Amino acid sequence: MSTKKVNWFRVAFQLRQSVIPKIMPQVLGSGVFGIFISLLYYLGLPVSLPILSALVPSIVLGLLLVFRTNTAYDRFWEGRKYWGSLVINVRNLARQIWIVIEEQGPKDREHKIAALRLIVAFTIATKLYLREEPINPELQGLMSPSEYFVLQSRRTPPLEIAFWVSDFLQKQHRRQRVNPVQVTALQHLIDNIIDAFSSCERILQTPMPLPYAIHLKQLLLIYCLSLPFQLVKDLNWATGLVVALISFTLFGIEQIGIEIENPFARALHNLPLDEMCNTMLINIEDLSTLATDSSFAPTEIF
Repeated sequence: MSTKKVNWFRVAFQLRQSVIPKIMPQVLGSGVFGIFISLLYYLGLPVSLPILSALVPSIVLGLLLVFRTNTAYDRFWEGRKYWGSLVINVRNLARQIWIVIEEQGPKDREHKIAALRLIVAFTIATKLYLREEPINPELQGLMSPSEYFVLQSRRTPPLEIAFWVSDFLQKQHRRQRVNPVQVTALQHLIDNIIDAFSSCERILQTPMPLPYAIHLKQLLLIYCLSLPFQLVKDLNWATGLVVALISFTLFGIEQIGIEIENPFARALHNLPLDEMCNTMLINIEDLSTLATDSSFAPTEIF
């Protein structure tokens, strides 16, 4: 648990990572409309219509907003859970490959290091795929030029990399560097990382149903535009300010749901996929410097 203290007021008034810039047009529009209704009321026009308070009941709108936000947070947490599973299985797979596969010459160690880097490449390719970004030089140093060239033409690069790692394990099995039980366990770990990738892909490709999103926006608009007619009699010239504050609350809650709906997007408040991939790369590089009993030139540690 982090012990870092956060200044409450600094967080409350910061604009970075907040939804304020994105909802400001709706908030200002609602406030200006409230001022306009106040002006009409001041001129004596019959704009005070309390009957409109039953047009969109607050409790109904509140339940819709809560459902929208909870659904978006469930997607965010589910994405974090599956990405965490991906990290765990990648680390276990790399560790098992490094320990289990026997080395009988310098080439064997080189092949193992290449396989470990392909495992990191899988996580980076997954990150790029989930962000709908093309293959970039992040992957270039983790594979051969021919593999990098092939990867650029694939529609689902992570699956191609997973195939290469599986093929490496089968070759090691045929060369009797690993026994059938061990290769089965290693292949199972590859199945796990593909399952995690597929689950993240499902989250990405299953957005909030558009009719629901449209209807919620329509209800928010109707509610905020009907507020001045309900409040102008009691608040007079303060109607615009109060309507703006209420709109700020409602549109902000909706925007939060939109912001966290895709946990893999390149934004500061979404999952830190870049940091996670960099950490795994460091872990793999550290692992590849360790000596094992299967090494052709073992180092004894006392």
